[in-house]
Amino acid sequence: MANDKRVIKGGRVIDPAQGIDRIADVLISGNEIVEITDAPLEQVPEDHAVTDAAGLVVAPGFIDLHTHLRDPGYEWKETIESGTRAAARGGFTTVCAMPNTDPCQDNAAVVENVSRRAASDAVVRVLLIGAITRGRKGKTLAPMAELAEAGVIGFSDDGDPVSDANIMRQALSYAAAFSLPIINHAEDHSLVRGGVMNEGPIATRLGLPPVPASAEAVMIARDIELAALTGGRLHIPHVSTAASVELVRAAKKSGLNVTAEVTPHHLTLSDTWVYGLHGEVPDAVPAVAYDTNTKVNPPLRSAADVVAVREALADGTIDIIATDHAPHAATDKVCTYDEAAHGINVLETAFGQVMKLVHENVISLTDLIARLTAEPAKILGKTTGTLATGADTDIVLLDIDAEWIVSPDDFASLSRNTPLAGVTLKGRVVETIFAGKTVWNANTVESSAR
Repeated sequence: MANDKRVIKGGRVIDPAQGIDRIADVLISGNEIVEITDAPLEQVPEDHAVTDAAGLVVAPGFIDLHTHLRDPGYEWKETIESGTRAAARGGFTTVCAMPNTDPCQDNAAVVENVSRRAASDAVVRVLLIGAITRGRKGKTLAPMAELAEAGVIGFSDDGDPVSDANIMRQALSYAAAFSLPIINHAEDHSLVRGGVMNEGPIATRLGLPPVPASAEAVMIARDIELAALTGGRLHIPHVSTAASVELVRAAKKSGLNVTAEVTPHHLTLSDTWVYGLHGEVPDAVPAVAYDTNTKVNPPLRSAADVVAVREALADGTIDIIATDHAPHAATDKVCTYDEAAHGINVLETAFGQVMKLVHENVISLTDLIARLTAEPAKILGKTTGTLATGADTDIVLLDIDAEWIVSPDDFASLSRNTPLAGVTLKGRVVETIFAGKTVWNANTVESSAR
């Protein structure tokens, strides 16, 4: 578009950061939001292009605090370009990339290199998370001051939890000096002992090694105690159990600097999905059982746990939704359940998944959007996640009632590992605008396919 002035006209504008929920127009000029009008304009300024948003929701671009881009080192699973294109399709204009790359993001040279490449290859904003320990080995701290200066937004060893309590104590203490969170994978490996799915009757029926819910709760309890001791910032990733929710709730009630996230799959899928029948429970174990695309860490939990994390998201105990997008090659999943890699491809399905909570009256649409925009922006300490005057033009247009069928072959991601293939979702990203430019438009894609 040669003209960088634009009006997004007649949509339902929802900006939780400003308490806005009304039919209005959004005026933008390049990469700056100029104004949200009090009501739709009777006459659009002559020098403005028009995007008709009637019947759509207009919201700030989503922020994902937990993404795996696999780049560098695992580019056959995902690249910065493919991962951010997938993010754009999902309505995300900011993604925070985990450090489980090769080489891992445990020093400034790697962080600066990935940042440079993201600046040229990414279609949305990429922020980097530094490692807690060197090589993510859990033995010695990474150079946190160096990483903070290089621009990381937090520290995590991702799927390798920091098991040594003293190392974790040091990490929380040092990170506090930079006001950055520690994001420790909440799992006590000594309790997992080779487990591959949630402990319970389904694991027993399928003969799969179980992962007890206590493996998550024990680690969260320890980390909360260390956060209280050090005064450090603790962000708890992918909360998945009722016991974990109660620990987070108590920590917040005590005034600790603790935040938490939940994934779309832990909000919408239970361990029944391992049967391979999209959540149906068969009378006899079918041939499609042991769906390796359901293998994830933490595992899909019981129906009661799903209810608990939903309620915690709705009441604010859990602060945000983060995807934990974990793309894998087909060879990582076309194998036995025991051998399969952990992880689900999520970026492109996330909005359709979590809209289920709105349609089922678990959470309001405004609160859901807040958990994807204003709340993660608070954790990051960034000015994104809002449509305020002067903010960056990161905008998403949403059709909250549109139904669509998940087709992994159509993903922008290089990977296809989703258990949702063939599932109908209700809620769709129509257009994503980043830095004033359209980086995804579903209608354009449909038109070109005709």
